[in-house]
Amino acid sequence: MRPLESIRVVEAATLFAAPLAGMLLGDYGADIVKIEHPARPDPARGHGPSKDGEGLWFKALARNKRLVTLDLSQPAGRNLFLRLAEGADVVLENFRPGTLERWGAGPEDLWRVNPRLVVARVSGFGQTGPYASRPGFGTLAEAMSGFAALNGEPDDPPLLPPFALADGVAALATAFAILVALRARSETGGGQLVDTSLVEPLITLLGPQVTAFELLGELQPRTGNRSSHNAPRNVYRTADGSWVAVSASATSIAARVLRLVGRPDLVERAWFATGAGRAFHVDEIDDAVAGWIAARPRDEVLAAFEAAEAAIAPVYDASAVAADPQLRAIGAFATIDDPVLGPITMPNVISRLSQTPGEVRTTGGRHGADTEAVLGELGVSPAELEQLRADGVV
Repeated sequence: MRPLESIRVVEAATLFAAPLAGMLLGDYGADIVKIEHPARPDPARGHGPSKDGEGLWFKALARNKRLVTLDLSQPAGRNLFLRLAEGADVVLENFRPGTLERWGAGPEDLWRVNPRLVVARVSGFGQTGPYASRPGFGTLAEAMSGFAALNGEPDDPPLLPPFALADGVAALATAFAILVALRARSETGGGQLVDTSLVEPLITLLGPQVTAFELLGELQPRTGNRSSHNAPRNVYRTADGSWVAVSASATSIAARVLRLVGRPDLVERAWFATGAGRAFHVDEIDDAVAGWIAARPRDEVLAAFEAAEAAIAPVYDASAVAADPQLRAIGAFATIDDPVLGPITMPNVISRLSQTPGEVRTTGGRHGADTEAVLGELGVSPAELEQLRADGVV
């Protein structure tokens, strides 16, 4: 049994946050019907690395989904969209606020055909407020959430992440909220609106920065790889040119690290007993840890830390991530046969469930691959489908 196999999601979304939320639901069995424009496919198909013209990111984003083409701005397309929504549990969309309403397919229109529908909307800044109509992308959320201001070296400019961080966090939040809304529906019998902005989930992830400012007047500074609340916490270069990351949030771990690197005297200092005290003396601590690690090759450093039960990890690139025996042992990757590219390895389902596990069943397919099958379920005949194609609706 797949835990979400009775749930149907109509996904009218492009690029990352909403499609990634749909992917997460599809991994656990939800029937995801992904809608793309007939003439303008999801830009994610061409984003990032590709092989033989096939976007590799899209192979994961659209996995476990049925792919349909439909122009929602045309009356015939809007009517088919409403018919799909009539038999669905969730509509997941990320158009700019007001777009679906302009086409006659907003939440009120959807609830008229299906009062039990959960309508999940992902946008840059939310459905209301002075910024609602602005185009929104993850980069803007990473800037406005406070993330970029905290990220980077103290004297360097704010630093944006090199991947879709805000989109990924918003996707997790959206998938969670959809499941909450479906659970509520089982009690109330009615659907509701899920409104997720790209910026709010990232604000939550950043912790009490606003609370600390309002109550204490404090702004957390950029500290590079260091922590403003603890030490040691940094990346260090080994004698053979590799990098390792050390984290010692717990005092007991910090003590093990400092004893290992030959500075047990620091452990006896009164300030060492608190994270704040260690953070204040970070230069002395970092010098001791960095000097010890710099004198030894990576494998010797890792072995010594493991023997001391201190927290350390090598800094991996993608090749090392793929080869790591622990990640392989827990099944962090799935290899799926793609009809065009053959076997493809990609991240597996995000969590392992013992009784109702998820599964990567298919990779993202060709544009409109399932249009005939999905519309056929609505009673659209082959002749009608040909006319819809001729009219540019599908």
